[in-house]
Amino acid sequence: MNARFLRQLFVVFRKELKDSARDRRAILAIVIGVLVGPAVIGFMVNRLADRQRQAEQVRIPVVGAEHAPALMDWLRAQWGVTIVTGPRDPEQAVRSAQEDVVLVIPPDFAERFRSSRAAPVKLVADGSRESSTPQVRRVKTLLERYSGEVAAMRLVAHGVSPQVVTAVRVDEIEVSTAQQRAATILNFLGLFLLMSALTGGMQVATDSTAGERERGSLEPLLVNPVPRSALVGGKWLAASAASLLAVALAMGFCVGMLKLVLAADVGVRIPFGPMQFITMAIAAVSVCPLSAAVQLFVGTYSRSFKEAQSYIGILMTLPVMAIAVVGAIYPMKSQLWMFAIPLLSQYTLVTDVIGGATPGILSHIVTTAVSLGAAVLLVAWTTRLFKSEHIIFGR
Repeated sequence: MNARFLRQLFVVFRKELKDSARDRRAILAIVIGVLVGPAVIGFMVNRLADRQRQAEQVRIPVVGAEHAPALMDWLRAQWGVTIVTGPRDPEQAVRSAQEDVVLVIPPDFAERFRSSRAAPVKLVADGSRESSTPQVRRVKTLLERYSGEVAAMRLVAHGVSPQVVTAVRVDEIEVSTAQQRAATILNFLGLFLLMSALTGGMQVATDSTAGERERGSLEPLLVNPVPRSALVGGKWLAASAASLLAVALAMGFCVGMLKLVLAADVGVRIPFGPMQFITMAIAAVSVCPLSAAVQLFVGTYSRSFKEAQSYIGILMTLPVMAIAVVGAIYPMKSQLWMFAIPLLSQYTLVTDVIGGATPGILSHIVTTAVSLGAAVLLVAWTTRLFKSEHIIFGR
């Protein structure tokens, strides 16, 4: 690889970047790829934070509160609980979404309670309304706790130890760390990295191949005394640079939003030190050239810009959906063979970092070698297509 070839490669690279900078569609594609991820993350984590706050700060409308003064006093003493007067028609109020949950205490509650019989209460809720689930669950938990405490006191009053009715006591031992539990919520960060890499360089790759072929500007370009490998290499580097820019901005915005604004609401902490930065950089450096090479190959093979976009849209959707579905249905711990599969390896690296794990050096080497090796092979294949008259002059 001599100096002349490198100069030609750089000229093509610079030319494609300048053309893309003047193309509003290319800029719009990168901007959308950068903003969609943080926007979705912000919405999802805000919803999680809202649900957590709703579960902690619960408002309980009560009908017939005067029939159970002890229960009302106990509920008011619990943290985050507010007791209000219930509506006249509890079922209609819940059905019309005026209330999330209504507690109804019948008139015979006090009599049954004093005689140590089961005193029923009605909890009116709408199971089809997902937004009210945290409040309903909190109210149920509070009532179960109150029932258990009263039952224990009754047994003590009769000279019976409450442990007699507890045949098996379950002590739960949590072995996962808080960061690992947070990773189950933030696994989609790896998917956003993949989507940003795929969308960031798509416009540059397709416009510099299928777009030029459709406009008829590819033939004059090939007349220049420049090796086909320099032309393809320059276009590939330009698409890779656009993809890297999109990934860097998207991940920076995502991590910054979670770390500085939203993470505190749900107790999530993302350690983003040098090791985490290096791991994410390796994932981006390996996936961006690969995605650019795939898009460049598809764009060269396609006869029109729209045809290339259709093919690339399918190639973008299928692997990301497969990784998302498999990761949700069959969650697996990272193993070395995963790092030999492009896209899955980058997703695994990012999720490991979010979960607080430190991927080994071998994982980084395998990920980078396999992805860059596949990218180089695709670029070489695309160079062969550039030498084919059927591809260049075919319409």
